[in-house]
Amino acid sequence: MKVLRAFLIVALALGIVGGAAGMKSTSAQDEVTINWWHINEASQGGDFWDEVVAEYEAMHPNVNIEITFLENEAFKSQLVTVMQAEEPPDLFQSWGGGVLWNYADAGLLRNIAPELEGEWYDSFAMPAAVEMFGKDGEYYGVPFDWGAVGIFYNKALFAEAGIEEVPTTWAEFLTAVQMLKDAGITPIALGEGDLWPGHFWFVYLATRVGGKDAFVNAYYRNGSFADPAFIEAGEHLQELIALEPFQEGFMSMGYGDEARLVGDGEAAMELMGQWAPGSQESNSEQGGIGDDLGFFAFPMVEGGAGDPSDILGGGNGYAVGKNAPDEAIDFLKYLTSVDVQSRTTFAVPVVKGSTDFLADDPIMSQIIEMRDNANYAQLYYDQFLPPAVAQAVLDAVQGLFAGELSAEDAAYYIEDEAAFALE
Repeated sequence: MKVLRAFLIVALALGIVGGAAGMKSTSAQDEVTINWWHINEASQGGDFWDEVVAEYEAMHPNVNIEITFLENEAFKSQLVTVMQAEEPPDLFQSWGGGVLWNYADAGLLRNIAPELEGEWYDSFAMPAAVEMFGKDGEYYGVPFDWGAVGIFYNKALFAEAGIEEVPTTWAEFLTAVQMLKDAGITPIALGEGDLWPGHFWFVYLATRVGGKDAFVNAYYRNGSFADPAFIEAGEHLQELIALEPFQEGFMSMGYGDEARLVGDGEAAMELMGQWAPGSQESNSEQGGIGDDLGFFAFPMVEGGAGDPSDILGGGNGYAVGKNAPDEAIDFLKYLTSVDVQSRTTFAVPVVKGSTDFLADDPIMSQIIEMRDNANYAQLYYDQFLPPAVAQAVLDAVQGLFAGELSAEDAAYYIEDEAAFALE
């Protein structure tokens, strides 16, 4: 085993995902070293990373893969440092979107479109996730795992409140919230102290109201984050906030508190990603609510421009540095092969034929179907946007939850930062 174990900080990350196999036979060739940075420590998938690297090195004796494991925040800061020095790793963790595109614009990434086109691209079950790693016909990496955000709910509490069908429109959703309140049930758990859980509500509403075009136009400065779609999204969020649907103290509580409340049956819903059931189980005293847990898609907003299939979601992937050898791309193909993907039982793979191990999980099956059928996948704003703009979004949304900002003020708060950072 020739893996460099640089456990700089204990890793906290999620999973990964992949595509099509494209291995080359090797004989006596020059030694090649692939520098691979990621934030998924071995404990995340047991011996998975060791096994995959060992397999590839055995098939390619001239290749040496050096892994550097970094905790999320350390990874981000050190990546900036090497990028400024124009010495990117050959392969490195990425969530796609604007930050990756900025590196590409600076000439720091390798365009892998020639290798990706055709069989490899077609092997991904979710093209929308692949698109997060490219723009204008060029691609700089591929996804490894990808999920979707939706509403997890307690079936027993819904029945107690007399809610017979899950809501499919925003008006129906607000009615369900009121019915839960009338029954003495906390409708929604929220850990707004961590900021990012609350921004899911705003982003989904903006996606439902404005669709893909609203965000794309604002990002590329053909529009604005103060356009009507974003103001209306804030107004709809204020409609929800006015019902006081969250637990007492939600502004200072974190995501762990949110997960515990749902897992202990003390709140009826949370808006969260595919990791929610596991977090509910691990944070609650009773180990989750079992078969009482259900899932439904974020409701449509009446009159909104968003496609009903649009989702909010994200995941992990790998980008390719500008000086990466051909072997790095070949290894990336191996990481995203059906064989490897089928063994990533700690994540939600994005390659066709690799999710059979989740077939008996009704919630995960729903999420995968929703994800794979999405015409547009909106990456979390706090990952897509540059750090300063992402922070402005988080702060503006918190201002809405706290009742300190109007919907218009929140939109302009975001736009003021975007006008500076994105021009």
